[in-house]
Amino acid sequence: MSVLSSAPFSAAEIASEGIQPEEYEEIVRRLGRHPNKAELGMFGVMWSEHCCYKNSRPLLKQFPTEGARVLVGPGENAGVVDLGDGLQLAFKIESHNHPSAVEPFQGAATGVGGILRDIFTMGARPIALLNSLRFGTLDDARTRRIVNGVVAGISHYGNCVGVPTVGGEVYFDRAYSGNPLVNVMALGLMETTEIVKSGAKGLGNPVLYVGSTTGRDGMGGASFASAELSDESMDDRPAVQVGDPFLEKSLIEACLEAFKTGAVVAAQDMGAAGITCSTSEMAAKGGVGIELDLDLIPVRETGMVPYEYLLSESQERMLFVAEKGREQELIDIFEKWGLHAVVAGKVIEESIVRILFQGEIAAEIPATALADNTPIYHRELLSEPPEYAQKAWAWTVESLPDATSQGILGHSWNEVLGKVLKSPTIASKQWVYRQYDHQVQNNTVLLPGGADAAVVRVRPLADSTSSSVTPNPAALTKGVAATVDCNPRYVYLHPYEGAKAAVAEAARNLSCVGADPIAITDNLNFGSPEKPIGYWQLAEACRGLSEACREFETPVTGGNVSLYNETLDSQGNPEPIYPTPVVGMVGFIPNLDRIAGQSWKQNGDVIYLLGSDALTLGGSEYLAIVHQTIAGKPPIVDFDLERKVQAVVRSGIRSGLIQSAHDCAEGGIAIALAESCFGNQLGATIDLAATDARLDQVLFGEGGARILVSVQADSVAEWEVVLQKEVGDHWRKLGTVGGDSLKISIAQNLVIDARISELFAEWSSAIENGLDPNE
Repeated sequence: MSVLSSAPFSAAEIASEGIQPEEYEEIVRRLGRHPNKAELGMFGVMWSEHCCYKNSRPLLKQFPTEGARVLVGPGENAGVVDLGDGLQLAFKIESHNHPSAVEPFQGAATGVGGILRDIFTMGARPIALLNSLRFGTLDDARTRRIVNGVVAGISHYGNCVGVPTVGGEVYFDRAYSGNPLVNVMALGLMETTEIVKSGAKGLGNPVLYVGSTTGRDGMGGASFASAELSDESMDDRPAVQVGDPFLEKSLIEACLEAFKTGAVVAAQDMGAAGITCSTSEMAAKGGVGIELDLDLIPVRETGMVPYEYLLSESQERMLFVAEKGREQELIDIFEKWGLHAVVAGKVIEESIVRILFQGEIAAEIPATALADNTPIYHRELLSEPPEYAQKAWAWTVESLPDATSQGILGHSWNEVLGKVLKSPTIASKQWVYRQYDHQVQNNTVLLPGGADAAVVRVRPLADSTSSSVTPNPAALTKGVAATVDCNPRYVYLHPYEGAKAAVAEAARNLSCVGADPIAITDNLNFGSPEKPIGYWQLAEACRGLSEACREFETPVTGGNVSLYNETLDSQGNPEPIYPTPVVGMVGFIPNLDRIAGQSWKQNGDVIYLLGSDALTLGGSEYLAIVHQTIAGKPPIVDFDLERKVQAVVRSGIRSGLIQSAHDCAEGGIAIALAESCFGNQLGATIDLAATDARLDQVLFGEGGARILVSVQADSVAEWEVVLQKEVGDHWRKLGTVGGDSLKISIAQNLVIDARISELFAEWSSAIENGLDPNE
């Protein structure tokens, strides 16, 4: 019996599934008939931008994806890199932007759950989480609600599931009002001898549904994530999933135990598009078909129809292909952990996804039509930069008021420094990370806020009693570093240079803790690609990312694309977010005894600035905060100098010469110096060289390839020999650590003299004060 025949759908019905008229015509052509309701929904989610990248896939092809350490690149649930000595790291980043806009707590929580499943589906035990968050400004009540909900959701899921949140970044800008960005990155250490892939194989092999039950929550989440937010988006709350971190913890243990039996042929997380996505992707990747009977799926609601089963995004569910005859072995494992595990289908020869329901064929679609041979749009690129960019580039510092040794706009430089430090984007993120358990598993080496990148110990697998892998003793001192980075203002002003800068800063962050950059995962958050400016921003940013990854030899192992991130302005017109290509980068640390944080260590240490003297106020935090201006060109990346500066910092840390290292990025040298003082409440006396540049440009100008380091006084001679050899004249001695104030002179003219305790008080409480509705 079959219910495949269907009458044509109306234009409104087609549009409600996010399908374009020409796409519907292509569906009819491929099927040789009109789809039924369930099939239309399947195409709607699988042909959404969120699942098939129909606007971005041509641009992603330029990314470098291979490298000496890369074991698994794009196309699987997560990338995997080789750390040596039998250690393999899985990692990936994903977004949950639109769900977090309408239901901040559950949207963020299930974002954490989803990225964790991507990791342990590969056979890796999750060891760390990072997040990259973007919000509107804190003077808006809705933004405050979103911030509180998102942070609480991340905290709830991560803390309960027992995976530490060890790092991240948080930006605040009106460009994200109503459309926050919630990007979550996860790392895992391989715990199985073989990496688990997702391609189904073995005709007749059983298909197992494992994990939680299926309900109506998360209906159409993939389509929801591929549409612009509007005033009506609050009505889409059912498209936001509800997670259970305690159940996911059991799912982690059950899956890893099941994988170690060797009875699992393939595995796929039921994430976006749920059963539809998992069946079609497993079938397409394996070049086979899957037949699944919905009557065998465990449910938690009555009266569900095929459309609801197939589009549900209920959490904590997986699909396995098992070796025939070993089904019960796997079922027993999942039942031991209190989870569902049922044989719900089988692998078939014909490359189709066949869905059965109540004894009839409820849907039958070629697997590749859903998961491989999907629509692709090659959009026309603007012949020249858009008007907004050209206008921004025409800006010059001459348009600013004079900057004297006493200050600017009636404010002293002490006051200006305090004002920039209080900017929520610059200010301490302790209000955020103190809600996260960042030490669970006891492998966190550097705590959040203490360094430019997170550092996590990678324990050999013999530490796990369930593992049969023999560790190499050399692995005992190894670690991984991870960071997420992107200055969205740079990318808005100049997508190509801004994207390059994101990769460069991520690599710089890793180098500042002593790690060798290995590979990246990226999360491309942009507005609508159907608009010329939106597509130009996306294309130029991808070009910049590709070039920078090649220069730093950090291949892309996977990632996520999140488009249509737009909200309505005060006049009700759609307005895109700043283009935000977040770079999640991992690095390798050969010896955890030789790493560095960002804070001065002791009085008398000598402070150096390594790198470029090329500074700009274009796109700077100072320009935005003090002058309320978004204009200019961001810093231009000097790849050769970046490599030299980063290499000498890594070698200096490993040789024991460098005591602290801190990237000089947003806010310029004045902010980097202040941040280096805060950790141990140690002041510094600094003398910046005479220059023809404006005082504010010297203090707050931004540029690439700039790292602030400190060394012990008795190491100065040795260190300067190294510097001269490795970076030539691209370094400068700035001063010494000591006292309780930050004193900055320019050509021996004191311009900043501020007590560390007072600066710290402003910096550390800014976000908490901003979230207080009584402020």
